[in-house]
Amino acid sequence: MRGKLPHIVQYQGSKRKLASQILQYMPKKFERLVEPFAGTAAVSIAAAENRMTNSFYINDLNEPLIGILEMAINKPKILVERYRELWNRQFKYKTNHVQHFYDVREQFNNGDNAPEKMLYLLARCVKGSVRYSKEGKFNQSPDKRRHGTNPDTLEKNVYVISSLMKGKVEFASKDYKKIFTDVKTGDLVYMDPPYQGVSDKKDNRYYSGIAFEEFVNALETLNEKGVDYLISYDGQCGEREYGESLPAKLGCKKILLNAGLSSQSVLLGKKSTTLEALYISSKLIPFFHKKSYQLYL
Repeated sequence: MRGKLPHIVQYQGSKRKLASQILQYMPKKFERLVEPFAGTAAVSIAAAENRMTNSFYINDLNEPLIGILEMAINKPKILVERYRELWNRQFKYKTNHVQHFYDVREQFNNGDNAPEKMLYLLARCVKGSVRYSKEGKFNQSPDKRRHGTNPDTLEKNVYVISSLMKGKVEFASKDYKKIFTDVKTGDLVYMDPPYQGVSDKKDNRYYSGIAFEEFVNALETLNEKGVDYLISYDGQCGEREYGESLPAKLGCKKILLNAGLSSQSVLLGKKSTTLEALYISSKLIPFFHKKSYQLYL
């Protein structure tokens, strides 16, 4: 992987910074990469850049996110032009340009969820961090210190991503269990589920949470089908652990990847390192167990 991985927009929880580490645990070549919880599809973009496969199945239950990805890859010029127009419009609000964000957010929540509007909200909201109300409404606030991703920067990244992936992607916005029924032997499934929200209670950082036992049972079906997979799931920061570990009965190997210093801990003067777990399905383990530069459990 050369230089920085191209990305469409800042998105909290994206695996862009960890993508190079995650790819080291994938076969060098495989038939198709499937992402049931794609988000902004950082791992698929990284795999495309490294020419590991020419076929992708990108899914996320958050349909507006899929809309951004589909237009960025298949119709980059249209997405950039529409985003540029929307981004420039904020400067016409002479006394209070943040009002533009609230106006777009209201339109979006009232059903006008065009890809460029979701993209603008992500680009302008605080820390690229999506928040949803109990009613499923986008309710994150704007970052008042910045205007969001410059359209020129967006254009460069989007055209690179499109050149890597156009004509190679199937898009969907389904429940992850339906994606599991679609996969077959030869596919490689990478999953980054909302593990902080993996409970029966919805987490407002995610469009939808998933239940732990339900997820474990679904993974057992992948084992039965002989489909290889990797999962970014739980982790820890300093002495604090996040999320419940996946059970040993799945036969996965758990590896901790170094995600760098926690920005929150730095602010508190503690400088704690964040470690994110990567689970590798059983058939992949023999190929990668000698990678000694990572932390093993």
